[in-house]
Amino acid sequence: MASESKNGGTVIIKKYANRRLYNTSTSSYITLDHLAQMVKDNIDFKVIDAKTGADLTHSILAQIIMEEESAGEQMLPTNFLRQLISMYGNSMQAFLPGYLEASMEHFRENQAKMRKAIEESIGANPLAQIAQRNMEMFKAAAAAFVPTAQPAAEPKQAADADDLDALRKQMAEMQKKLDQLTG
Repeated sequence: MASESKNGGTVIIKKYANRRLYNTSTSSYITLDHLAQMVKDNIDFKVIDAKTGADLTHSILAQIIMEEESAGEQMLPTNFLRQLISMYGNSMQAFLPGYLEASMEHFRENQAKMRKAIEESIGANPLAQIAQRNMEMFKAAAAAFVPTAQPAAEPKQAADADDLDALRKQMAEMQKKLDQLTG
């Protein structure tokens, strides 16, 4: 999805009265799911009312969270939501957004450190190396049953690239599991 703006800045999304969202960068209509993916892809966007020009980004992001919470596994505990609601009108309300942003940034930093530590430990882990060799044997056995256009004996460099690809796939799978545990 080419959602980045042409000038590399903030993508403008126009929201029309009929609730449709229009990505001005790609000249196409999009859904809340597209916006959620843009957030995950770290693409900055701003949602504006097509008629009034009012900034609707905050309410659209809240709507995405509501849909995610109602559609899948809930991430925000009920007690947290109650406490959040109770902060509206409280004298500390002005401090809460900054606190929550700092807390989330700290959480993301810790998540990145944990991911790096796991990646480094896998590289030095003999069990990961054994798993890699097992994967190579499995590939060789599977290749014997599935004809391919490639010759059976690969050059050493291609085998190393396959080893690296297999390790990357394992890392991606472990990252998904880690994200599920932390998210």
